[in-house]
Amino acid sequence: MQVPLQITFRHMSPSPAVEGHIRERVAQLEKFFPGIVACRVSVESSARQHRQGKLYHLRVALTVPNREIVVKRDPSEHHAHEDILVAVRDAFDATRRQLEDHIRRQRLDTKSHATPDHGRIASVFPDHAFIRTPAGDEVYMHRNSLVGGKFEALTVGDEVRFFSHEAEGEKGPQASTVERIGKHHLPPAKE
Repeated sequence: MQVPLQITFRHMSPSPAVEGHIRERVAQLEKFFPGIVACRVSVESSARQHRQGKLYHLRVALTVPNREIVVKRDPSEHHAHEDILVAVRDAFDATRRQLEDHIRRQRLDTKSHATPDHGRIASVFPDHAFIRTPAGDEVYMHRNSLVGGKFEALTVGDEVRFFSHEAEGEKGPQASTVERIGKHHLPPAKE
């Protein structure tokens, strides 16, 4: 870290044990992401007494290139924060999640959703059917895989969208989440 860690205690005496716990959590963040520029942590005890004791408010401000990540844990929202170590854990867990999100955005990582395959119904049986892909392969589908329609209404030539299972079944490649989309979306299948 370019700037030394700053820990501030408010409305309470500084605690070497809590400070040590905070330093461990910051060291874990640095190990995960060595580019941390600065980290400021403030620990505040609630001024009012509660039946079970004081609640602790934590604020973590983590400076990384191009961003400052600020996490606040407010006692009124988290009654588990009567234990200061639980409050520290929760605040740093939230900080790590935000740091992970920041890293993903920096890398331009986004969740990619699998695109469904296309095909046409090649043959229909009472409890299953086969889908012919544009490449000429046949993919098995069970009647329960069809969504948004009645299996009995499927006819040879219907265009469908589906997801393939990576593992093959007894009858070869299998399709799941099959959706009928009509007859006019794909060019005619080559036979």
